[in-house]
Amino acid sequence: MSKKTILILVMAIFFSFKISAQGMPVYDNTNFISLAKSLIESAKQTSQLLKTVEFLKTQKDNIEKVNNVIRQLKAVRELSQNNQKLFNVVRNDLRDILNSPYIKPEEVTRISDSFNSIIESSLEDLDFIEQILSNDFLKMTDAERADVLTKKEEASKEMVAEITKKTERYRDIISFRKMQDKINNRETNY
Repeated sequence: MSKKTILILVMAIFFSFKISAQGMPVYDNTNFISLAKSLIESAKQTSQLLKTVEFLKTQKDNIEKVNNVIRQLKAVRELSQNNQKLFNVVRNDLRDILNSPYIKPEEVTRISDSFNSIIESSLEDLDFIEQILSNDFLKMTDAERADVLTKKEEASKEMVAEITKKTERYRDIISFRKMQDKINNRETNY
């Protein structure tokens, strides 16, 4: 049997039944088109939203980098101010302490060594900070670098506090010895 006869037979069978239908289904193309348009618009908005999210992530990273750089600059500024305080104390106050007649000669070396150790530690910290800021061989991120600088800043504040305390202690010793000398060498009017 050929294809033509099979097709005629199938059509005869379909037409032989008394099927009453209302015809072919009709689709409303306007609803389909508006659905397609809204899907396309949603895809565009989603794409734009993803681009916005990526842009915001990039800007967040940039803000964090700038924040870390600002923290580094503040820490370096604080470190330099603390070191300037240390040098001023050593230059002015240490000279006054060492030139005092109430400081014994054997104490001069001990006092000088004590102040020199603090200054040397301060200079070593400055060298280390210079290496951190100028060389990238440590492979540190900006946040790690800022943390190290903050720790060094705290250490320099402790050095300033320590040298201030030592200066006050030596001034108190000088004051006490001065008072003691006045008491021991006073004239008696009995």
